[in-house]
Amino acid sequence: GCKWTVVDDTGKMLEVGVVYPTPPQRKITEAEEILTRAIKKYGVTAIAIGNGTASRETEQFVAEMIKNKQLQIPYTIVSEAGASVYSASLLAAQEFPHLDVAQRSAVSIARRLQDPLAELVKIEPRAIGVGQYQHDLPPKELDRNLTTVVESAVNQVGVEINTASASLLTYVSGLTSTVANKVVEYRDQNGKFKNRKELLKVSKLGPKTFQQAAGFLRIYQADNPLDSTAIHPESYQLALEILEIAGASLEEIGTPALATKLGTLKPATLVQNLGAGEPTVKDVIACLLKPHRDPREDLPP
Repeated sequence: GCKWTVVDDTGKMLEVGVVYPTPPQRKITEAEEILTRAIKKYGVTAIAIGNGTASRETEQFVAEMIKNKQLQIPYTIVSEAGASVYSASLLAAQEFPHLDVAQRSAVSIARRLQDPLAELVKIEPRAIGVGQYQHDLPPKELDRNLTTVVESAVNQVGVEINTASASLLTYVSGLTSTVANKVVEYRDQNGKFKNRKELLKVSKLGPKTFQQAAGFLRIYQADNPLDSTAIHPESYQLALEILEIAGASLEEIGTPALATKLGTLKPATLVQNLGAGEPTVKDVIACLLKPHRDPREDLPP
């Protein structure tokens, strides 16, 4: 059968089940009714289909269901690399003790569409397949270097706090496994974080930890637009002063209009006026121009 699940916008599992739209059962009508009910009940906004066994048949079924039921919803194919390793792991068993292995994989695939990094960090990098010669390296050295790469990637890209798993949060500077679990626990009980300051309400997350971690944690569509950038709260005042000098507002962050306004400013002049270091000023301007920047944009094609 085809395992399916629904997760909310923080990745929390809401419902899980199984349908049989592919051969030999081909219970297409029944599958359409079950999935359409779930889509309407939970207000599903996207469908993720794993690229594993019977992926093409499932894609065809989903496409026809969307057409037949006149659903305004997109679907996409998601890589299942390493999903079976995660679903059979101790971590998955602790997270979903009441689900079987296939159902855990379904949840992981759904979450991968929301926040791939949050799910991939749950899997040992070598289980994803990092090259045919990986087995020629000493295991400890391979693990150490792969872990370093993951830590670097997580902290460079940043973590969306409202979709991040506890596993992902442990890679953030200053967050221990205990604190990471407390963050997820708080989010499950109170809903999405609305701003970075709300993190201080999390048990065991004090001012020191907040100071270390805040710059790596993002909250998209936050109360304060700066909370969605890599700018640390300690530099918010500097960012506001730069925007004021440029004659811009917080709502313009990341827009072409702001790029035009900031393009007329010279960092060296701002350093003199604002009393901040030139590297800091340049970093703040870069974050204002591209708040959700993918670090790979600067790499050659």
